[in-house]
Amino acid sequence: MVKMQNVHDKFFKETMGDVSTAKDFLTHYLPNNIMKIVDVNTLEPQKDSYINKKLEENFSDLLFKVEINKKEGYLYFLFEHKSYEDKGIAFQLLKYMVEIWEAKMKKEKAKELPIIIPLVIHHGRSSWRIPSNLGAMLDGYEELSEELKIHVPNFEYLLYDLTIYDDEDIKGNALTRIWMTLYRDIYTKDPNELLQSIFRSIHYLIELEDKQTGLEYFETMMRYIFSAAKDITKKDVEKIIQRLETTYPEGSDIAMTLAEMWRDEGVQQGLQQGLQQGLQQGLEKGGASALSETAIQLLIERFGKVPQDIKDGIANSDTAALKLLLVNSFKFQEIDEARRYIQ
Repeated sequence: MVKMQNVHDKFFKETMGDVSTAKDFLTHYLPNNIMKIVDVNTLEPQKDSYINKKLEENFSDLLFKVEINKKEGYLYFLFEHKSYEDKGIAFQLLKYMVEIWEAKMKKEKAKELPIIIPLVIHHGRSSWRIPSNLGAMLDGYEELSEELKIHVPNFEYLLYDLTIYDDEDIKGNALTRIWMTLYRDIYTKDPNELLQSIFRSIHYLIELEDKQTGLEYFETMMRYIFSAAKDITKKDVEKIIQRLETTYPEGSDIAMTLAEMWRDEGVQQGLQQGLQQGLQQGLEKGGASALSETAIQLLIERFGKVPQDIKDGIANSDTAALKLLLVNSFKFQEIDEARRYIQ
């Protein structure tokens, strides 16, 4: 199975990046006072992302242009998928909104800036317990009089904490209910609870009239589950396939194919762990002879056959070169890449 930099990010963008799904979510979950001024029929996804490299493991974002009060505006989704709460999320949002405004000023020479409504979607191992406004981060803000507060920046973001949603709270079309259900339950410690969520999601797919759309999304859904649910077992997969054969038979072939890929990946992970143990043992022994022996063995495990000139080069390399070779060997795509590290 293809390695993902962040499986939560990929699933979020493949799902909510679809305009019809984003529109469906907003229709069911925007507060009425905001829904009255936002024309979701004008929703238009933007390509820009404002998450920097340091934060992309914990956050994903999507930006949509939309009419707000019949003028150009934006909805900015920040999807938070950390295992702990971030008290600085309002500050992060402020920076991203400023970047959007700066881009409007520089690229389009805009004289008036658009309204941006920030939305935060949280799924994690615990519910959200921090205030959803910038003022809460400012020491002494709440003690200020209303006359003074107007001089201090403050805003509140819309928060959707999926961890507290019951089944009856999850509304919308099939795809909306599937991603919300799976995000809510993917961290559960109860394997049976996750299985029930998967079965429920399979049942939702039946509602889709377009079977091709259903099959495509089913594959997206199963790739996410196999990648993100660390404790899923072979027996669980067999139950999923069995349920598919009776509930959504169109997806059974895809599920079996993905299950094989998932099992193969598990074997590869086991091999990788074995190689890392060999690397550690070689480094602990420390001597050039032990390191060269370990390096050759690792390359044989990875590529099957190692040319004699590479073996000779490894045998004649010093300790420093061999350690570099060992550390970088997991990155090699071809055996010839080893030549860069040997004498």
